Amino acid sequence: MFEVNGIVYADAPTKELKAESVRVTDDHIMLVTFSTGETRLCDFTELFDKVPAFEPLRDEAVFENVKVIHGIPMWQNGSIDISPAYLYDHSYEYDSHGELVSA
Repeated sequence: MFEVNGIVYADAPTKELKAESVRVTDDHIMLVTFSTGETRLCDFTELFDKVPAFEPLRDEAVFENVKVIHGIPMWQNGSIDISPAYLYDHSYEYDSHGELVSA
């Protein structure tokens, strides 16, 4: 049990998930290394129709210009970003040998 801002939670506190690094591979796919130590494959072509705010990222030049700022992947000087938790939940396991583990 723990308390944050006057709210008591029954669980144990969890660490905030952060993106440590990103590497664009090709065709709107990137590898993201998270603060958990895991590297996961993120296919943004699956997100474009679900998240209209990502429409500018269809331009490969814009997509490739991603930066990680305070653990959050961002584009266009922060006008487009994605939550590391959302990115983690919408990505695939990827092993250190470059193989997709699960889809």
